[in-house]
Amino acid sequence: MPLRNVRLNGTESSADYASVGSGDSEASEQLLYWLREQHDQYGPKYACGVSQCGACTVLVDGAAVRSCTRQMHTVPEGAEVRTLDGLAGDRPHPLQRAVVSLQAGQCGFCLAGIVMGVLAWLEERIAAGDRTVPDEEEIKAFLSGTDGREGAENYICRCGAHQRIVAAIRDAAKEMVR
Repeated sequence: MPLRNVRLNGTESSADYASVGSGDSEASEQLLYWLREQHDQYGPKYACGVSQCGACTVLVDGAAVRSCTRQMHTVPEGAEVRTLDGLAGDRPHPLQRAVVSLQAGQCGFCLAGIVMGVLAWLEERIAAGDRTVPDEEEIKAFLSGTDGREGAENYICRCGAHQRIVAAIRDAAKEMVR
């Protein structure tokens, strides 16, 4: 079995992963299962299994990735992988605090993926010099995948907590852009 070494939530981690084929026909275990089964990362969730809902979103080298379809052989050796499980550190991240304080999740199943996707989006904006707080329409466009970014993907919440999720993102963004 091949071995992959990554920096998982700031810590060097490695584990074998299942792989079949080689070259153009190579296929391997999904990042989601590698994280959950080998590294006890339960933030990313299995939901649709086809990269449509966002519940499995994690960050790989700062980019939001749907881990349910991302195969391990495509994760770069030494990549920085971040999951909700490692986001808090010594204290909750602003996104986590806002989600809890505004009770943004009814069941919470979608929130790990939404938080990680929004984190990548906001960090990308800040790195590009945009320190404005996104308005409600920008956030809704991001969550629906209609914001015009290349490769934009949507995030689905089945409970209908959308207004609270949008409000939590705005609150967290205010703190993050300071």
